[in-house]
Amino acid sequence: MKLVYSAQAVAGLVRLRTFIAEIDPSAAARVAAELISRIENIRRFPEIGRDLALAPEPHAVREVIFGKYIARYSVHAAAIIILRIWHHYENREQSI
Repeated sequence: MKLVYSAQAVAGLVRLRTFIAEIDPSAAARVAAELISRIENIRRFPEIGRDLALAPEPHAVREVIFGKYIARYSVHAAAIIILRIWHHYENREQSI
């Protein structure tokens, strides 16, 4: 199954990496690589995340937590779309 990152998800990864790089540049690369690696697992196990109750169609959007980071995604017949990625302290209720 194909894995597709939305523009918001890519922006989230860039934002997180930039924030971490201000404190520890080597950690920024490490964290970004780890997040991408874990997100790749969604391709093999698309049901790994929990249904998102706040979504208009709760079974259509899923959310998975990787340590301090959260990825929201939707599963389709031909692809898994990574919708958003952020740190757990960020406000994630603003967009589903």
